[in-house]
Amino acid sequence: MAAGLRAVRRWGLVAAPPSLAFTRSAFVVRKANNAQPNWLGVGLAFGTSAALWAFLIKQHNEDVMEYERRKATAHKCKQCS
Repeated sequence: MAAGLRAVRRWGLVAAPPSLAFTRSAFVVRKANNAQPNWLGVGLAFGTSAALWAFLIKQHNEDVMEYERRKATAHKCKQCS
């Protein structure tokens, strides 16, 4: 039984003591500065979105053209159907 308790403590399955709850974090949270937006990030976000939409519309148009081409050249033999 004692070995089982040591394993539980070693693997961190027991709640941490309260003193460890107030350790320093590697990440620092700052208040957002709305007076100076990150224009590079804004441009990348909108540019990526526009590029993805353009690709989506281009792909859709190609798919519609392929569908129309296949529909026009469909095999219409009465003996096969």
